[in-house]
Amino acid sequence: MDSKKYVSEINSTENLETLGELEIKYLGRNGLINDLLSKIKDIPNEEKKAYGQKINELKTSMYRYIADKKKELQSKKSNVFFDKTLPGKSYPKGSIHIVSYAIEEITKIFEKIDFIRVSYPEVDWEYGAFESLNMPANHPARDDVETSFIDTPAHSTLGKMVLTPHTSNGQNREMKRVGKPPIRMINISKCYRPNWDPTHTPMFHQFEGLCVDPNISIVNLKGTLDHFAEKYFGKGTKTRLRPHHFQFTEPSFEVDISCNNCHGTAKVDGNKCRVCKSGWLELGGCGMVHPNVLKEGGIDSKKYSGWAFGFGIERVIMMKYGLDDIRNYYSGDIRFLEQF
Repeated sequence: MDSKKYVSEINSTENLETLGELEIKYLGRNGLINDLLSKIKDIPNEEKKAYGQKINELKTSMYRYIADKKKELQSKKSNVFFDKTLPGKSYPKGSIHIVSYAIEEITKIFEKIDFIRVSYPEVDWEYGAFESLNMPANHPARDDVETSFIDTPAHSTLGKMVLTPHTSNGQNREMKRVGKPPIRMINISKCYRPNWDPTHTPMFHQFEGLCVDPNISIVNLKGTLDHFAEKYFGKGTKTRLRPHHFQFTEPSFEVDISCNNCHGTAKVDGNKCRVCKSGWLELGGCGMVHPNVLKEGGIDSKKYSGWAFGFGIERVIMMKYGLDDIRNYYSGDIRFLEQF
């Protein structure tokens, strides 16, 4: 083998890719060096030793030349001009799920007015989900078509085990945890009800507000709701209260917010608003905490009063972004999730 030829080939190489090809050509399993070694069987016995030594010297020198050339090319490559101000390549990236993002937003809104974020069990006894909230044994919400019961033996005093149908089960626990007001709680958790349609899923999220202190009134409730509506839905959003009935509040109200699409006018370009039809959208329920609920939580209802509300997180997202099917949140459809 002509050593001058391979030295010339290696020295004239201008990039690492070509050098790698030469390395395979000369030193690979089917390369020229192994080809020369395979021919040793045809060499006369008295010449085999000298032949083998010559091939080994050639192999050693070839390794050295390739290694030196590789260092040279690598050094040149590292000195290539690089403009770090040029824009980089754009790679696909994930994002926070729309429900998780809403939970963060809501938490920060209430933290700024001194509400403490708490978390209570998603699996509870009937007492926590119903009795502690002034809901008697014959209340319709306790039917198995409204509540998911767990197939396990009932507790002797607390009743059957359930998947919590609302975050209101945190009210009694928070009163007992704090002991003495003031209480300012925001409880965000998963809830479960056996429903499945465009506005309901078997599992959903709620956020529960509870405020207990001396002289707490509906004025404080309305002010808090106005604060939340403006911060979450946008400046200028209004709230209104409509009389309603809930077992755990008295008086009780349904909360509406002004429609962002028509700004509460019920009309867009002279036509009836297709989002709200009336200028208002229903947000959820609220009211002054029932004295029986305060008493069950160990709070003196003659000395203290309080308010509570419970809203669905999926619902407030739908209202904010104009979505029409709650099931999209959990479909896993990347086309939907990438919009947020």
